[in-house]
Amino acid sequence: MIDILNLAVPYFGLIFIGYACGRAKGLPEQGLAWMNFFLLYVSLPALLFGITAKTPFAELNNPPFLIATTLGTMCAFVLAMFAGRLIGRLSIREATLAGLSGAYGNIGYMGPGLALAVLGTKAAAPTALIFCCDSIFLFSIVPLLIALTDRKHQSALHTLGVVVRQIVFNPLIMSACAGALAAAFHIHPPVAIDNTLLFLENAAAPVALFVLGVTVALRPFGRVPWEVPGIIAIKLLIHPLIVFGLMLVFGPFAPPWAATAVLMASLPPALNVFVIARQNDTWIEPASVAVLIGTFASVVTLTSVMWFIQTGRLAFP
Repeated sequence: MIDILNLAVPYFGLIFIGYACGRAKGLPEQGLAWMNFFLLYVSLPALLFGITAKTPFAELNNPPFLIATTLGTMCAFVLAMFAGRLIGRLSIREATLAGLSGAYGNIGYMGPGLALAVLGTKAAAPTALIFCCDSIFLFSIVPLLIALTDRKHQSALHTLGVVVRQIVFNPLIMSACAGALAAAFHIHPPVAIDNTLLFLENAAAPVALFVLGVTVALRPFGRVPWEVPGIIAIKLLIHPLIVFGLMLVFGPFAPPWAATAVLMASLPPALNVFVIARQNDTWIEPASVAVLIGTFASVVTLTSVMWFIQTGRLAFP
């Protein structure tokens, strides 16, 4: 248990430090703009590029694993949508954001660093694949469903073009694809560039976790809507169980791959849920509450999953 705490405390400790700083100092949220830019366009892309570029290309070609993990995300999305509709009486538009909360974990800010810390370099390839496939699915289905419920409904062709642009020009997906190409063609950057990328990779996790804590601290916290606890339970408990079952059905997979899939599914709702809710002017306060409560609840649930993995109690054939 001491080993698990040694892994978990630095991650959650940085989140709590960021949260405490955000509460104590009360600086405007606009001050995070450059830190978010650094994360999304510089540091995290460098991390994903480094992960995929150093992974043998043959390991990245694993369709059953891609199908299993993406199917798990789809199931969590649908379950969370139905929970929002049944419990909160949400509209389709609002339920879409509820579905995103129940399926889209913090795979960008928390995922890569945590997976590598818990499982080592063998988690690199599955982490990159899960990030790309989950992002492509969710960044496709959410804009499409919202467009269908938009009163200023754009044409299907326009909506499809927006979705394709969001996916193709996502800096994290672009960097993972670039890394896969580098692995396929055995391209090795010069030492100076490789060292620069290493600096950026090392900065990704601490900056991301601190920014996560500050951003959560700045979110307004009002009443807890009825649907939010159920959606958080889907994200933190049911989603990992679904992925665990799919690993057994579609496997066998290498134990580090299956464990990475379960660990990534256990992550709390991503900050992007609130950002997307605000962009679409729907389900804004519940999205903020879901991110806040989900992040704090994951201290228990995510640490428990890490304990199961590290002690071998989460075993795969």
